[in-house]
Amino acid sequence: MTTRRPKAVVLLSGGMDSCVCATLAVRDYDVALLHFDYGQRTAARERQAFVAMADHFGVRQRLVVETTFFRQIGGSALTDEHLAVPETGVDPSSIPVTYVPFRNAHFLAAGVSWAEVLGADRVVIGAVAPDSSGYPDCRPEYYAAFNALLQVGTKAGEVRVETPLLHMTKAAIVRLGLELGAPFPLSWSCYQNSTLACGRCDSCRLRRGAFAEAGAGDPIAYATGENT
Repeated sequence: MTTRRPKAVVLLSGGMDSCVCATLAVRDYDVALLHFDYGQRTAARERQAFVAMADHFGVRQRLVVETTFFRQIGGSALTDEHLAVPETGVDPSSIPVTYVPFRNAHFLAAGVSWAEVLGADRVVIGAVAPDSSGYPDCRPEYYAAFNALLQVGTKAGEVRVETPLLHMTKAAIVRLGLELGAPFPLSWSCYQNSTLACGRCDSCRLRRGAFAEAGAGDPIAYATGENT
């Protein structure tokens, strides 16, 4: 007799972390994949990565949600074309201009809503605290508070947010992904470009540094012509 696997909604941006997170989730859950177009610079390229990964995993239940009000609100270099994406690294003592104000709350809320409809009791997100850009909605205490909210704010009080990568370094995430056979060549991390990754923005720097520290070559191409 086949045991029915629990169902989970997995937030899949198409980036390196969500790639590994989804690889873990499809191993353990019956997965539905959720992606967001929030008016970001590389929305079309990220959606391409999402579709390619969903096809790779063989997941048919997938949803793309448009939350383009982030572009109307502005305040982030990812959604406001008048703000430049930094190319010289970020100051770890301050929140970078690439932070999209309270973005993950909206993403998780949509994920929880869909989970309730699907009868899933898990929403999985590839948030990372160490070696990250320092976004406040990627902190461990943020997810603890969000799960406390779900206990009183959902129909059965049983939906939980899982963050399997939250305490891992970027290099450890790369190593885990390589062990699991995560489809890194399909992933996209760049904040700035949609053809070749720029290699200079904070997300590219973190990704390239992670692959280098893990002793592996990054399988995507960069405009700088270097993959390590």
